Amino acid sequence: MQTENLHKIYRKESGELLFTINGKQFEWKEEFIVGAEIKKLATISPEEELYLSVKDPWEDELITNETRVNLARPEIEHFYSKQKLNYSINGQHFESARQYVKGEFLRKQGNIPDDADLYLKVVKPWEDELIAPEDWVDLARPGTEHFTSKAVEFLLIVDGREKKWNKRKISFQEVVVLAKGAYQDSATMYYTVTYDRGPKQNPEGSMVKGDVVFVKNKMIFNVTATDKS
Repeated sequence: MQTENLHKIYRKESGELLFTINGKQFEWKEEFIVGAEIKKLATISPEEELYLSVKDPWEDELITNETRVNLARPEIEHFYSKQKLNYSINGQHFESARQYVKGEFLRKQGNIPDDADLYLKVVKPWEDELIAPEDWVDLARPGTEHFTSKAVEFLLIVDGREKKWNKRKISFQEVVVLAKGAYQDSATMYYTVTYDRGPKQNPEGSMVKGDVVFVKNKMIFNVTATDKS
């Protein structure tokens, strides 16, 4: 008897069942409704995610286009959709139904070349945030996120002198060229290369012919050339 009275609260006199979508009230004559019908009523794209609000401590329920929902349960049902999130990459507008995306996804979407870094623009006086391919980005933060790419440029310290470098890695031979102006590939010329203050992949160490290491700004290299002829 108590359940019947509750049902009457959420039915109009004409028999329609009441529910809300994104805070707006709707009516439905049938006991059950599927996700696609809910989206159609509220003019929500079929691709957008739709959820049924559930009381704590339970998580809200994802409603697919085929999910059947009983509207005659002893409570009014509240549905909501996750609105698409707007952001831009180098001035080009994009939308996402996902709150979190990876840097590699943004790079691919924005056609960012390998010799460029991706940054999230930050209000001054703070510096723009470097977004690595493996980083996760929250697109639901206040405001619209704006990303921009910049050509890679490192300042290396080679034998005590500043040298500009525009790649994320450097080879043994390339270090020697930066230090000595040329690389002499002969049996009588012997080079030793050591480095310090490198990135987490290779913070310090030495290099031999064929080696390649990651670089970072102000990384230090020391090169010694010995002619045994």
